[in-house]
Amino acid sequence: MTSTVTAATPMQVLELYRAAVYAKDVEALMQLYAPDVQVFDMWGTWAYEGAGAWRTSVSDWFGSLGDDLVRVEMEDVQHTQSGELAVLSAFVTYRGMSAQGQELRSMNNRLTLVCRQDGGGWQVIHEHSSSPADFESGKVMLRRG
Repeated sequence: MTSTVTAATPMQVLELYRAAVYAKDVEALMQLYAPDVQVFDMWGTWAYEGAGAWRTSVSDWFGSLGDDLVRVEMEDVQHTQSGELAVLSAFVTYRGMSAQGQELRSMNNRLTLVCRQDGGGWQVIHEHSSSPADFESGKVMLRRG
């Protein structure tokens, strides 16, 4: 069931993000993003330009999960706001969970969101997720340590 809740505060964007990902609710997640959003995601492409492109990626992600769920945990959340713009950053853990609640896998990354207040609430206008790469091997480090 799709939620029609809008983020009343920039910090609420994070709570709604967590809930939508866990529910694998594409519509609820996409409500958090402005139509002109730009996303620098870690996987597959340099940038997603606009909500339509991001929706396709999100739909593919949720569709690939089968019965599995993803629990999102955020640590060291930083938040700054000036007028109609806010920036949030956090260290994120994505935990793949079986339908029975058993952890199957996890990974860490860094997340930065730039949000804009537009009438009814706060929406993400830019998202950037990343993980550091090992200088010697070039491999991305998916564990924060």
